[in-house]
Amino acid sequence: MPSRWPFRSSGPVASPAARRIIRLNNGFQLLFNLLWWMPVFYAYQRDAGLSDGQIFGIQSIYYIAFCLFEIPTGVIADRIGARNCLRAGAVVMTAANLTPVLAPSYGGFLVHFLAIAAGRSLTSGAASAYLYDGLHAEGSGAHYVRAEGTARALGLAAKVVCWPLVGPLMVLAPQTPYVLSAASAAGSLGCALALPRLAPPGTRERRQAGKGQRTAFLRDAGTALRCLAASPWLMLVMVQGVAVFTLSRICQVNLFQPVLLDHGIAEGSHGSVLAAMTVAEAVASARPQWLSRRLSPAAWVSVLSVALALTLVGVAAGGPWSAVVLLCVFAAITGFVYPLQRSLVNDAIPKAAPRATLLSVESIVDRGVCALAAVAVGAYLAAGRLDALLWQSAAVTCVLMVVIHLMLRRRAAAMEPADGKAAEAGRPLHNPAPVPADENAAPAP
Repeated sequence: MPSRWPFRSSGPVASPAARRIIRLNNGFQLLFNLLWWMPVFYAYQRDAGLSDGQIFGIQSIYYIAFCLFEIPTGVIADRIGARNCLRAGAVVMTAANLTPVLAPSYGGFLVHFLAIAAGRSLTSGAASAYLYDGLHAEGSGAHYVRAEGTARALGLAAKVVCWPLVGPLMVLAPQTPYVLSAASAAGSLGCALALPRLAPPGTRERRQAGKGQRTAFLRDAGTALRCLAASPWLMLVMVQGVAVFTLSRICQVNLFQPVLLDHGIAEGSHGSVLAAMTVAEAVASARPQWLSRRLSPAAWVSVLSVALALTLVGVAAGGPWSAVVLLCVFAAITGFVYPLQRSLVNDAIPKAAPRATLLSVESIVDRGVCALAAVAVGAYLAAGRLDALLWQSAAVTCVLMVVIHLMLRRRAAAMEPADGKAAEAGRPLHNPAPVPADENAAPAP
């Protein structure tokens, strides 16, 4: 329900097993996402002879590939287990980061980003599903949101330390950022290998029911889609997160270097600026409870999405120093909103539903929009219309969030009478829609 606030100032202490899951998840998220080449990949590809059209064309292909990979990988995670998907993703990511070292060409970078898409799609839904189910299995579900935010904050803090070193390291060897990224991904594999085995509710039954059946994957995918169709609240929450993901991804990855270059900030300072942005995001990610409880989590996501859009307007209208400051503000807002959005989606998923598959559906929607946005970014930059891109992105986001927020409020009002008794009894409020029946699946326990 939108009125449910997911953070607690105090609560039960996490069990030793839950603390182990949190520690290993922190290590995995830190190392898996530690991409040393992020501050310089745009300049690195240009130095390799790629044009802006080729660079952003690869980015668009990357997002489309991510969508296509998400279709089977979420089902695979529910079928073979989220832990095994995390291991496979770490192996693929290690190989992906070595590709530009071996083939610094258009084909090499294309393979690099396709492999990145495969590796990240294997972990995008599986990581959150594993952490959510693991903590709830240990009776520590109240720690999920803070654990998600802390893992993100630690990963960002590591980038703060590492990214300013990229420039000096590249003087020694231009390929160093990619080699170090591969080493970090290999370290995340070690964390994934140490994760304990879990048996989330419903997963064992679905796996046993699907043994020896060729239609197992299709059945799980069908169950997820029926669940989504029967859960209007879940669909709305997913759509609400599209603006957050698209703005943060496009601005902090695709537009970060073009914006700084457009304001006359030299490439040698990009690592430091990105580190400052990461500090802001890390602090906010670790402290989502700083947000006032007067607004519901769903309302906060809408408000913060509009705030992200307004910062883009400021970046377009201001000078170099104001652009840097506003980019840091943008990163801090992203840090606040990410754990809230993840919690909203996870809480909206019915208990026995294929969680990793549904989280992959969310990623498909997010990356699909990003693929279209990347094409637009390349066209605007090629035409020298960066400011127009920022203004128009802000306007579209504001209009979209007003519409989505009104729909969320209307849906919440419709759900209130049905859930009033549960709220009075003090029970957690979730999306009341049940998982649609599947005649071939085993009954839930």
